[in-house]
Amino acid sequence: DTPKILETSHQEVTEESHDPFSQHPEQQTGDDVATPALSKSALKKQQRFEKWEAGREDRKVKRKEKLKAKKERRREAFAQARENSDIPEPPPRERSERKALLGTQVPITVIFDCGFEDLMYDNELKSLGVQITRSYSDNRKAKYQSHLAISSFGGKMKERFDGILAKQYTSWKGVRFFPEDFVDVAEKARQWMAGAGGGVIEGALEQHDDSNGEDAQGEIVYLSSDSDATLDRLKPNSTYIIGGLVDKNREKGLCHKRACSRGIKTAKLPIGEFMKMNSRQVLTTNQVMEIMLNWLESGDWGKAFMEVIPKRKGGQLLEDDKAGSADEEMASPLNETS
Repeated sequence: DTPKILETSHQEVTEESHDPFSQHPEQQTGDDVATPALSKSALKKQQRFEKWEAGREDRKVKRKEKLKAKKERRREAFAQARENSDIPEPPPRERSERKALLGTQVPITVIFDCGFEDLMYDNELKSLGVQITRSYSDNRKAKYQSHLAISSFGGKMKERFDGILAKQYTSWKGVRFFPEDFVDVAEKARQWMAGAGGGVIEGALEQHDDSNGEDAQGEIVYLSSDSDATLDRLKPNSTYIIGGLVDKNREKGLCHKRACSRGIKTAKLPIGEFMKMNSRQVLTTNQVMEIMLNWLESGDWGKAFMEVIPKRKGGQLLEDDKAGSADEEMASPLNETS
């Protein structure tokens, strides 16, 4: 009987040691220990995604460098082949084609007001960072490029850009970062737009140019969907401020109140004059930026809205809506004549 008793005891000890619900002292958690919001794997995945988004422009530069090196190797091989045969030299690329690839700087400044940090959750701050990154990317590849500035840059936003995003923003071209608020930065914008690199009046700005009149000094406008005024066009030497607030519409009218308290003019994009929407007219910061860039090229708000506003919002040009209503009316049995 003794061996059986020892075998049973050994089995109980073994089962207890492998019990998944048993806890060692160092594994036990008390009420005073906070549960992490994200697991390590989820946090790493989030960091990889953010680094990927932030490195988009750097990857683009590297691709261009590789393409340039490849063309250089082809050129050398072609030159070597010409020395040994009568291959004619290819014509050089036209200067106008090169200029078209670079884009044209125009005297317009867009400021992203990041002074709403205390009103946003961490995931909303992350979303704002992605939107600013996309705005920078859209501006870099636009035919007509505006000056970009980030006001009230500090706190968690700066920590995020310095830490997780590895300070890649410091190599961004055409973007300025300031700890000061949007009013101070708007005054600085007047100076750099009046300087040598302020830009030229081309595209839609040239079509609506009145630089000898009210457009000479430009204006400062805080864009807000709650404003009573409507923006009919963008003016040279002007600064347009976009509120960097991602709050799922919790704080209604906050950007409008913020601008009015500082004595800054407000205006809303003319969405209602050109489109019929099935949902609210509040857009993300990068969508507003993209709409403005589209207008600078075409001078057509309707076209700019249709290019940017997501189809899920049910946007439709008023002209198309009127045409559709007229067609339905003509096809109605009530309009048939006997």
